[in-house]
Amino acid sequence: MAIRTLIGAFRNHSFSSRVAPYSRSLKTLVLAEHDGGSVKASTLSAVEAANLLGDGNSISLLLAGSGPSLQEAAQHAASCHPSISQVLLADSDKFTYPLAEQWAKLVHVVQQKGSFSHIITGSGSFGKNILPRAAALLDVSPITDVIEISGSNLFVRPIYAGNALSTVRYTGSDPCMLIIRSTSFPLKPASAGSVSNAPSVDKVDTSSLDEDDAVGKSKFISISSQDTERPDLGNARVVVTGGRALKSAENFKMIEKLAEKLGAAVGATRAAVDAGFVPNELQVGQTGKIVAPDLYMAFGVSGAIQHLAGIRDSKVIVAVNKDADAPIFQVADYGLVGDLFEVIPELLEKLPDKK
Repeated sequence: MAIRTLIGAFRNHSFSSRVAPYSRSLKTLVLAEHDGGSVKASTLSAVEAANLLGDGNSISLLLAGSGPSLQEAAQHAASCHPSISQVLLADSDKFTYPLAEQWAKLVHVVQQKGSFSHIITGSGSFGKNILPRAAALLDVSPITDVIEISGSNLFVRPIYAGNALSTVRYTGSDPCMLIIRSTSFPLKPASAGSVSNAPSVDKVDTSSLDEDDAVGKSKFISISSQDTERPDLGNARVVVTGGRALKSAENFKMIEKLAEKLGAAVGATRAAVDAGFVPNELQVGQTGKIVAPDLYMAFGVSGAIQHLAGIRDSKVIVAVNKDADAPIFQVADYGLVGDLFEVIPELLEKLPDKK
C-alpha cells in the first residue's frame, strides 16, 4: 500500500531536476624545479599544461631553496613565461635540497593559505617524489602521467605501457593534483619571450614548518653529476641510445662518440643499465626517462614494450639491429638490419665533427 501511495505521489506532482555544471574558479599552483639559477624546462611545460585547464586561470609558481641561486631563479621565473601571475618564494635552509618531507609540508601550508584549485608539477624525479606525499597530506588522490588536458577536471593518461589511453574525470575536492608528462606539453615559441607585466614575487612564511618533521625519515647525503657538455636527456632534440647488444661499457663509448658528433644526448635501455654499461640516469623507457626528441637513434635496441613506452612521442625514430624481427622496427620510421659494430664506425667516419 505504501509503495502504491508513493507511486501515485510521483504521478500527481511535477518535479524539475537541475544538475549544476562542474565549475570552479581556476587558481593553479605549479611546483617549480630550478637549477643553477634557472627554472627547468619541465616546470615551464607544467605552466603550459596549466594554461589548458581553462580561461581565467591564475597561475602561481612555487620556488623553494636558499642562497643566491634561489634569488636568481626567482628573477628568471618572473620573466620566463607570460602566463605566470605570481611567484611564491620559500627561502630557507630547510629547502637547500628538495627532500619530499619538507616540500610536502610546504605545499600543504601554501595550499591552506592560497586555496588553489589545481596543483601541477612535471613527471621527473622531483615531481614524482614530492607531489604524492603532498597529496596524502591534503587527503586527495593525485592523477599521474597526464598527457592531455581536456578541461579543468578531464584528463588523459596512458595505461598498459602506453598501449591504451585512459580518460579520467576528477570529482574530488580541491586541489586537483596532477603530474604531467613534460614531453606532451612543449613550450610554445611565443611563451619564451619577455613578460609584459612582471608577476609579483611574494615570500612564503616558513616559520610554521616543524624543524623536527623530517628527522629520521630522510636526509640529504650527496649529489653527483657527470661533467659533460651533452644536452639533458629529457629535453634533447637528438637522442642516441644503445642497448645490451653493445656487450660492454667500453663498447658503449661508441654511442657517446656518435652523440658528441651529433650534439645529441646519450640514452640506454634498461638491459644496458642493469649490465652496468652506463649509470641509471641515462635509462630511457617506462621506468626511466620519457623522451620526445626530433630524432631518436637506437642501436642494438630490441624494442621491449617498456622501452617503446618512453619513446613513442619521438618525431623520427631510426633503428639499427641485426635481428630483422626486432620489435623496434615496428615503430621505427627508418630501419637498418645490420651489425652496429660496423654501422657506428662508418657513421663516425663520415659524419663531420660538431662545430
